[in-house]
Amino acid sequence: MASHDERAPEIGFDDFLKVDIRVGTIVEAAPFPEARKPAIRLVIDFGEEIGRKKSSAQITVHYEPEDLVGRQVIAVVNFPPRQIGPMRSEVLTLGVPDEAGEVVLLGPGHTVPNGGRMF
Repeated sequence: MASHDERAPEIGFDDFLKVDIRVGTIVEAAPFPEARKPAIRLVIDFGEEIGRKKSSAQITVHYEPEDLVGRQVIAVVNFPPRQIGPMRSEVLTLGVPDEAGEVVLLGPGHTVPNGGRMF
């Protein structure tokens, strides 16, 4: 597996299609002190088909929970859940590192319907 800084191995388009990446709107955000690393507990609404899912995100450097509600984000919705402290994280919220390596969330440039699949 490639580190965050090195390029991942080439894959086929069919492999890419196996990853279900969707847009959702954060409807709840709260500090998550039980996590090993500083994190925020998110509840993200992915629309009628997928519903609301929980996610733990290590985004405390750039974001406060109260500023996240209503923000649209991009997440992988078909990975198996992961136990993070007392919570099962159901989706992987996506971000990219800033110059210091801290997470900046990915999201659409315009408001779009929840549940839209990335292509």
